[in-house]
Amino acid sequence: MTQIPRRRYWIFIGLAAACALDAGLRATAQVYRYKDDHGNWVYADRPSQAGQSAQAAPMNTAAASPRILVEARSAGGTSEMVAINECRCVVEFLVKATGGDGLERMAKSVVPERSRQVLLVVPAPTGTGSIAFEYAYVIGQPGAVHTPPRPYRAPFALAQSFTVTQAPPDAVTHIDRASRNAIDIAMPVGTPVHAARDGLVINVARSFFRGGTRLENRDEANFVQILQDDGTTAIYAHLQMDTIRVRPGQRVQRGENIANSGNTGFSSGPHLHFVVVRNAGLEGESVPVVFAGPAGSSVVPHSGSELTAY
Repeated sequence: MTQIPRRRYWIFIGLAAACALDAGLRATAQVYRYKDDHGNWVYADRPSQAGQSAQAAPMNTAAASPRILVEARSAGGTSEMVAINECRCVVEFLVKATGGDGLERMAKSVVPERSRQVLLVVPAPTGTGSIAFEYAYVIGQPGAVHTPPRPYRAPFALAQSFTVTQAPPDAVTHIDRASRNAIDIAMPVGTPVHAARDGLVINVARSFFRGGTRLENRDEANFVQILQDDGTTAIYAHLQMDTIRVRPGQRVQRGENIANSGNTGFSSGPHLHFVVVRNAGLEGESVPVVFAGPAGSSVVPHSGSELTAY
């Protein structure tokens, strides 16, 4: 039988640090929860060392995230590279494969929402040979133009104010094209997060509980990703475990409570990471965001400034 190993080239789903598409925890993980001195729920992989009463935490590990990938399948004397897009959004794919004739081929295509498409066909190997292939994808229509109908609402409850800890042009951790215009907002764990703009939920991760600045934390940020009407996506990241109130396929309105803030994934402290990203042609590009201010004004966020929801 022809062997066709799967090998990924690179994947981008919108976050500055890549997030796992499978939102579930590892099957062997045991999670405990207890309340800290401020009454907030704390999730950990071991009971508290400070004497608080801990209990096993219930987990919602339903795989809510859509599958977006390329699979290879044998088709007579050829091998087909098939894009699978279960997202409620278009996805741009790039695939490279070396066929049984030793020649490398490449194909790029925009695959419609919730569909499958053959991207590339190569000669099958002979005998016990194998096909090597790699692929990339970016969510959203290539060349989407960011055209919000009005300034974004600050992503928390009306009349509340929180400090912006990182915003452009500062680039302490927001150093690549996908995060250059991202905004970090310091807020306590458990603070309600509200949608900054209308849109369609296309992806979530809800079941991670660890946070920190170790490399192993990079893929463990809970998040909500919302497709906006102009083809850009808004991402709300580092959310608290199991507090996400929306699911893929749900339409949300500006100001709707979608989750609680947290400290999951690659994070040095409790905060919300908010970014709007467009597909700049197989590359995610963050775009500048302006928030609504008092009396119909607009507010450009800056590091160290207070941001208030109007």
